[in-house]
Amino acid sequence: AGMEGSGDASRAVADWRLAVWTLCSVLLPVLITAWCSFQRSRRQLLIRDIFRKSKHDWHYTDLFGQPSYCCVCAQHILRGAFCGCCGLRVSERCLKKADQRFLCKEIMMRGAGGAPGSMPHHWIRGNVPLCSCCMVCKQQCGTQPKLCDYRCVWCQYTVHDECMVDCLRTEDCTFGEFKDLIIPPYYLSTINQMRKEKRTSYEKVVPYCRKHWMPVIVLANTRSGNNMGETLLGEFKMLLNPVQVFDLSKITPAKALQLCTLLPCNAVRVLVCGGDGTVGWVLDAIDEMKIKGQERYIPQVAILPLGTGNDLSNTLGWGAGYAGEVPVEQILRNVMEADGIKLDRWKVQVTNKGYYNLRKPKVFTMNNYFSIGPDALMALNFHAHREKTPSLFSSRIINKAVYFFYGTKDCLVQECKDLNKKVELELDGERIELPNLEGIIVLNIGYWGGGCRLWEGMGDEPYPLARHDDGLLEVVGVHGSFHCAQIQVKLANPVRLGQAHTVRLILKSSKMPMQVDGEPWAQGPCTVTITHKTHALMLYHSGEQTDDDASSLSE
Repeated sequence: AGMEGSGDASRAVADWRLAVWTLCSVLLPVLITAWCSFQRSRRQLLIRDIFRKSKHDWHYTDLFGQPSYCCVCAQHILRGAFCGCCGLRVSERCLKKADQRFLCKEIMMRGAGGAPGSMPHHWIRGNVPLCSCCMVCKQQCGTQPKLCDYRCVWCQYTVHDECMVDCLRTEDCTFGEFKDLIIPPYYLSTINQMRKEKRTSYEKVVPYCRKHWMPVIVLANTRSGNNMGETLLGEFKMLLNPVQVFDLSKITPAKALQLCTLLPCNAVRVLVCGGDGTVGWVLDAIDEMKIKGQERYIPQVAILPLGTGNDLSNTLGWGAGYAGEVPVEQILRNVMEADGIKLDRWKVQVTNKGYYNLRKPKVFTMNNYFSIGPDALMALNFHAHREKTPSLFSSRIINKAVYFFYGTKDCLVQECKDLNKKVELELDGERIELPNLEGIIVLNIGYWGGGCRLWEGMGDEPYPLARHDDGLLEVVGVHGSFHCAQIQVKLANPVRLGQAHTVRLILKSSKMPMQVDGEPWAQGPCTVTITHKTHALMLYHSGEQTDDDASSLSE
């Protein structure tokens, strides 16, 4: 009995021991995971706090795109933080030290040291751009696998460690290749002081008085083009003064463009990074400047096309879409070399029919085109689909596939048939007899539907080329979605209805899809009147032009 009792006791101890070990084996990983999670969240809070309080434009990355070294401990790092303005790279544990030790690009000079129109280089050590050359010995920099060599955050010149001498540290910075586009910090400091003293004669301030100074303002829509705008913001801040670069998701164009009032008259250039909708938003803000009496500060507008469509940028030689294939430096060179031209802008007024209609007419500003019919229906269906599931429409290919689906569907259903029986069209007050049509398109620019020259069609008939600065609109008809597709691949011509200074369209019955510059809606019986509103000052990039574009620009 005693032996049985001791056996039961030893088995109970063994069971308890097994239970304890099982519990430990379960709890220990849970506790380690919880502790790691706590430490990670604590570390992220500390990093976020540093980011929030810092004067640097810090961003965190899990993997640097090129070999990188911490600017504090000089160790090779795969992940960490980098400054989007000055280019510093630092490991997570050295972030606080780097934030305290290194100054970022200053948008305004704090001290009054140096000449009023100059400032010294701002050197940062290590992580120089690949294939950069030393300004002293002209040999390649950054070739050693360690933290080495220097780069000036303003002029982008690089220098070897062994070539760096004391005179270079105090030498005046020339601002490099883009000196004519950069707003120097000392200029803003001087202007700020003059404003405090209520002086507005900026003509003698350097570089205001320099002949070829054409400061650029970058307005980027970070929601356009699969978040390409976010990347571009950082790259432009690296090359320019960060005060020149604006995120349109955080500030409106109207506020950003007030910077023009501190700069030379008729010299400022604006680079809009976004789709045609973003360009229209910026041009509306420029029209507001005219209303405020700031007409002499009106800038010229260049376009970096993001997203799909981009018919306006295509017309002006900037291409149909940007996906990072051209370096940002080349984009700035293109902006410097671009020629100034005018773009007609039109007022589209939609007045609803009805004896008791007390609502004000809808008024739009048109830069590209107005349409009623199948292409407006496709845009309306696409817009409704995107509103329901915006996450699906992050790819240009998916967007085009959805357009193709709705175009094919309309070929079968023909929702817009017999349009000629439902509308009346007047060009400059003259009634036009309409053939059997499903759609009418009123064009201001050469390109339509994502890269098709609609007015020229197949190019086999001697029609005058469409221009965007002659005060004339081109009016065409289409027989349906299939006819639109044929025109896009140059297998058919549109039904050319004429050119006019004023277009009036009366929708007599039923509801029809309409669009202005890609903004669609369903419209009941109404009168649509299109009249000239104003001119916009644009920049034309001749490097992308086709023979048709060259002909349309020549007088």
